[in-house]
Amino acid sequence: MSTGDTSGAPIRVLLADDEAMVRAGVRAILGSGGETEVVAEAGDGREAVELARAHRPDVALLDIRMPRLDGLAAAEEIVRTVPGTAVAMLTTFSEGAYVTRALGGGVTGFLLKSGDPYELIAGVRAVAAGAAFLSPKVARYVIDEGLGGGRLTREARARARVTALSPREREVLGLVGAGLSNPEIAARLHLVEGTVKAYVSAVLERLGVRNRVQAAIVAYEAGLVEQ
Repeated sequence: MSTGDTSGAPIRVLLADDEAMVRAGVRAILGSGGETEVVAEAGDGREAVELARAHRPDVALLDIRMPRLDGLAAAEEIVRTVPGTAVAMLTTFSEGAYVTRALGGGVTGFLLKSGDPYELIAGVRAVAAGAAFLSPKVARYVIDEGLGGGRLTREARARARVTALSPREREVLGLVGAGLSNPEIAARLHLVEGTVKAYVSAVLERLGVRNRVQAAIVAYEAGLVEQ
């Protein structure tokens, strides 16, 4: 997986969606930014897994609902067998119920099909750099509808959890929630990248979460991310 390399090499993307028109639109958006290269396209989940193994892209961008193998199962298989590839899901509001499973399967990005093209480009860039990225609308939907429980209760619980963090750790958590990679956080806070990695690891451990996406949700719920 890319770790914020500034060599100028394009981010290599595998795009999987069973609708050719959707693939064409996403490919055009990604191509417009000049930072990404769609190296393979799949029309179903099984083909996506096979192409991920063959091409080993930086990012696999998967639709959730696909034939032969759905995007969630494909994501889990890619995370397990192609560890250098970050996985992001293309989603709609109606698919919020699938987010919990995707988080547990190692997905680090959720991008809205009908969202701002800039968000799509930014999301692919973020997950390629090892960061988590939740489209703001997706994040709000997940927090409000997708994870169960009362909103006020979740917000109170999240705020209680972050009280265990130091001020610097809370600052790092907020930037993780905003989708920044470790190199970007290091630049923002004037720290070396190794120190940021240590902070992120400590934050995940203190919060009791498995990955950056789960940490990002806590950051949103606790009000640490500007919306």
